[in-house]
Amino acid sequence: MSAITSGCGALVGMACEIRSHPALAHPAVKRAATSGGIPFGVWLLVAAAVALVALSVFSPVLMARAPRLWWRVWGYPRAVVRLRWTWHRLTDLQDLAVTKRPAVRVLGGVMVKGRAIKTMAPRLGVVRFRPGGLVVRVRLHPGQAPEMYVGAAVALAHAWRVHAVRITSVERGWVTVTATAWDPLSVPWVPHSAAAGQLLRAVVGRWEDGAQWVVDLRRSPHWLIVGATRSGKSTLMAALVSQWAAQPVALVGIDLKGGMELSLFEARLSALATTRDEAADLLSQLVEIALDRMALCRSVGARSIWELPEPKRPAAVIVLVDEVAELYLSAGSADKAIVAQVSTALLRLGQLGAALGVHLIVAGQRVGSDLGPGVTALRAQLSGRVCHRVLDKGTAEMTLGDLAPDAVAAAQLISDTEQGVAIAVTDDGTWMRARSVLVTPDQARRTAEKYATLTPVLSGLGWAGHRTEEG
Repeated sequence: MSAITSGCGALVGMACEIRSHPALAHPAVKRAATSGGIPFGVWLLVAAAVALVALSVFSPVLMARAPRLWWRVWGYPRAVVRLRWTWHRLTDLQDLAVTKRPAVRVLGGVMVKGRAIKTMAPRLGVVRFRPGGLVVRVRLHPGQAPEMYVGAAVALAHAWRVHAVRITSVERGWVTVTATAWDPLSVPWVPHSAAAGQLLRAVVGRWEDGAQWVVDLRRSPHWLIVGATRSGKSTLMAALVSQWAAQPVALVGIDLKGGMELSLFEARLSALATTRDEAADLLSQLVEIALDRMALCRSVGARSIWELPEPKRPAAVIVLVDEVAELYLSAGSADKAIVAQVSTALLRLGQLGAALGVHLIVAGQRVGSDLGPGVTALRAQLSGRVCHRVLDKGTAEMTLGDLAPDAVAAAQLISDTEQGVAIAVTDDGTWMRARSVLVTPDQARRTAEKYATLTPVLSGLGWAGHRTEEG
């Protein structure tokens, strides 16, 4: 009993000392103690907890109505935390982490192979914010290749709760991991850009990362566009022509389906061939125009028409070829001569046209080596590649296999409900999913009629026609 009493006395004494401490004599502290006030730090913690709970509760609503704001205030911070938290375990499970100790050791004269308990994950760089996603660089361990990380991309996307993860490598020893929070291609949309309207440039949609999809013929002078029926190939062609129609260029069409596709733009076309014989004649004229421009450049010491003075520079010519397979199919020996003529002319335009302002846009449902060596040779000249949904693996391999082999599998995953979605080669040589904007046939026809006065005469596109105009 005396021990209890002495303990209570000691507690009372300590309380008296605390109350008499000078620091507690401040009026604000006394008001807080007497009025039951809560310290500011506690209020701050409570407010932060309430904000976190509110964000987690209303996160689906915010994401549906304002996805970019949701990603900035909630999605991105959470993804960074999840990325950092799961990185070591993920790399360990995906065999991307390494150990300094060998996996094989000698124990009692017996060689034992096992799995190291402690591993080193690849070093992560700074996680950078981007609209609708994030980017982080990863340092490769010695002996690792980017393909090892490409195989783990699906696992990374699931672990980080994002739509997709892409792996690229533009520097030796490093890979760039790009995560996309949601599918930006679910709704076709073209952002406003100053690139629209610039000569030989056309904004036709947007990339998977949300950036604008620009087809620039000055950077990639020739393009190959493939896709099955109702895949979006014709829509992409319409989007391209709708923007080039407003520019001071010549548009030439070859459509062996009786002109059903390209006749929409006939008011803006300088020429339209609908049979193989007409196509052979038209391509021969274009080769002559290219040779004429070559003579013009040589006469003034220029290496391309873009080095010519503005008054002497002829207009660029864009050759639109729809259903290219029809040009190469032959029913017998009688067709072989004209097929060879067409194939040779297209190949010459592909080899000479970039410097001379003659550009090829070749489209078709199917492109394969079975069409002959001429198609394979022409493909090598078409640096721009777009592959929509296709019905056979061979067409995807013919389109993307020589530039981006890993893109072939991605092209085969495009479903029939994703009209306009395609795998396209970017300016830096990598590939990415993209979607073109929808251009209806009526819109295409009205655009062609609106700019019909800009249509030049085909015979006036060479040096001879230019000299006639000057005279």
